[in-house]
Amino acid sequence: MAVDGSWNVTLSTPMGDRKTTLNLTSAGSTLTGTQGAEGESTEIFEGSVNGDDVAWKVSIVNPMPLTLAFSGKVSGDSMSGEASIGPMGSFPFTGTRG
Repeated sequence: MAVDGSWNVTLSTPMGDRKTTLNLTSAGSTLTGTQGAEGESTEIFEGSVNGDDVAWKVSIVNPMPLTLAFSGKVSGDSMSGEASIGPMGSFPFTGTRG
């Protein structure tokens, strides 16, 4: 599937760019994997894929406990979209296959 593999993702936030790594595996319309930053890695949840559209959530604890909801599109070795960070709004992200 087009989304499977390792990705280097940059999330643009008011606190500056945040870089994460993303390892994804798709099975039908289900998307699973891990997302990590600053030496920490956690399982994604509620992942889905529909053609080039991808979506997943990840819970983080640093710099504060939050659930981030990502939604975007994959185009070849690139990915882009938005991450919703609850009360802090949504921020754009980009990714390249690693």
